[in-house]
Amino acid sequence: MKRSEINSLIKQAADFSKKNGFLLPPFAFWTPADWRKKGAEADEIRDCMLGWDVTDFGLGKFHEIGLVLFTIRNGLYRNRRYPKPYAEKILIIEKSQVCPMHFHWSKSEDIINRGGGILAVQLYNSSPSGQFSKTAVTVSLDGVQKTVKAGSIVRLEPGESIFIPSRLYHKFWGEKRKLLLGEVSKVNDDRHDNRFYEPIGRFPKIEEDEPARYLLFSEYPAKNRRIV
Repeated sequence: MKRSEINSLIKQAADFSKKNGFLLPPFAFWTPADWRKKGAEADEIRDCMLGWDVTDFGLGKFHEIGLVLFTIRNGLYRNRRYPKPYAEKILIIEKSQVCPMHFHWSKSEDIINRGGGILAVQLYNSSPSGQFSKTAVTVSLDGVQKTVKAGSIVRLEPGESIFIPSRLYHKFWGEKRKLLLGEVSKVNDDRHDNRFYEPIGRFPKIEEDEPARYLLFSEYPAKNRRIV
């Protein structure tokens, strides 16, 4: 992805979030110059991978397969300094844009349609070998259990949510309009906890065609980092 595209997508995401009444914390808008001044007081943001995440899953077709995410809060596995057992994100997904089929080895999560269009989620249980199971899938939709056939698509209106347990394959996309999604989950680890059904990348390769306006979580300067 080009840096100019990432810059534009982050601005659009922040504007869309505000338009839908969801305000982001101040560090969402720290510039690279701001980050160069930050010391140990910002270690939690660095260490827990908080902040912007823009990905095309290494496929080079962001508007078809991609996401813009912002991690608001998170803990860190096996770390006494950051004892939070939970995480929260927002996700911005364009109409017809797909987040590919995957599950999480450890994380369970609620995905919430916070505004915009319709969220479509396709579901499969995982077999012991990591393939699609033919068994029926039982999920909780805002506290109401629903059982559907393998491969079924569940659609969520704004305000509705779905609980995704660990090792449940899910693929989702937007219908009708762009969506603002919320995610509330156990601790999030995007480096090790994702199992994509088809092998793909998680982070983009970036072509630096202009300076970064804001940094992705993977780009923070490592000044004064310390893990206990």
